[in-house]
Amino acid sequence: MNKIESALQRTTDTKALIIGAGVVSQTASMFKDLFGDKRAIIVADKNTWEVAGKAVAESLAAANVPAVEPYIFTDDEFYAEWRFVEMLKSHLEPMDVIAIAVGSGVINDTVKYVSHLLSRKYMCVGTAASMDGYTAYGSSITKDGNKQTFDCPAPYGFVMDPVIAAAAPKELVASGYADLIAKIPAAADWLLADVTGNEAVDKFAWDLVQNGLRESLSAPAALAEGDVAMTEALSEGLLMSGFAMQAIQSSRPASGTEHQFSHCWDMENLCYEGKHVSHGFKVGIGTLASTASLEFLLSKDIANLDVDACVAAWKTWEEQEKEIHEIFADKPGHLARALKETKGKYVDADGLRKQLEALKAAWPMLKEQIREQIIPFEEVRNNLRLVGAPYEPEHIGVTRERMRQTFAYIPYMRSRYTNVDVIYRCGLMEELLDNLFGEGKVWAVK
Repeated sequence: MNKIESALQRTTDTKALIIGAGVVSQTASMFKDLFGDKRAIIVADKNTWEVAGKAVAESLAAANVPAVEPYIFTDDEFYAEWRFVEMLKSHLEPMDVIAIAVGSGVINDTVKYVSHLLSRKYMCVGTAASMDGYTAYGSSITKDGNKQTFDCPAPYGFVMDPVIAAAAPKELVASGYADLIAKIPAAADWLLADVTGNEAVDKFAWDLVQNGLRESLSAPAALAEGDVAMTEALSEGLLMSGFAMQAIQSSRPASGTEHQFSHCWDMENLCYEGKHVSHGFKVGIGTLASTASLEFLLSKDIANLDVDACVAAWKTWEEQEKEIHEIFADKPGHLARALKETKGKYVDADGLRKQLEALKAAWPMLKEQIREQIIPFEEVRNNLRLVGAPYEPEHIGVTRERMRQTFAYIPYMRSRYTNVDVIYRCGLMEELLDNLFGEGKVWAVK
């Protein structure tokens, strides 16, 4: 049993996957296997219709799959936004059809959520190796000005031709690379969560993401040049990440500190040069932040941590709540989330002591595991540069001051336990910020 077949044994939503040159011609065959004699409708945008939609339509016609007129989004400002969800839902609702999403993140998220609203399955033909959300549950949709994740099943079937993906705009593969390299520090975060009793490592999901990951990340320059074999490897890595999330019904295998930066900037509607910054580009800068944070943690003598001092400095929930109100006084959206998420992972003094004592005991071995797991900061930064992704916060419109402020927000922004939570609980947060943003440091605030 190969890796894909093994993954499909544990997935909750996706039941078929094919990757390879020319496989778009097999779309109709997959559709028949999954949906029988149901009618199909292709959903694409102007660009994805040209690069793959027409080929999908030809595949359906050749196999005599009943299909209705394709639905093509023609808006130049088309993105995963609520009004487009409503437009597509209104169009599909009166028809008994199964949607075939042809595109990347925006098309897939839109069709995924609309299909869920209509209590229907769907399938997807990917056109770019741009993110891991293809085969993950949930859709990222902007509603009421805020990007939100809505629960919904992943595609029932998925088709990816790396020749098409390799020819996609370069920023898409760069975004996908940045999303995939995030799995490196995310795994280190999971090790920390496991040791402290917050979230046990699931070996199947871990292996699905981590096995072969470094090989998929090994040639960023070749990816930037459109290398088909490396694009296929990148695509598989991203798809396996989605399958791992399906398998344990959690984004933990693919998401840690680095994604918390992205989530925070999503809430702030981060734009650069008049455009929304892609998920992968935000996560790429978050990966640098998480890697720097982990390297700082590795430099500390945690095996001799003064747990008594940490516990003595620990705030009661009432004190913590007051602090959150002060920190986010001028950010009501952040405030509501911070209160909810921090409460979700808050422990009292006894709970903190247990976490820190477990961390101390495990540290000699855990430190080496983390050191072996992560890619050095400068190598991560160079790889992002080679693939054509942002490698400084200013490249996505984030000043050094804003980067520092975001770092300070991270302990409060999600209930998931990560390396920043360890640093915060050890009383090292201010030292970390000085280490990264002080004079002469990597992101020195001038």
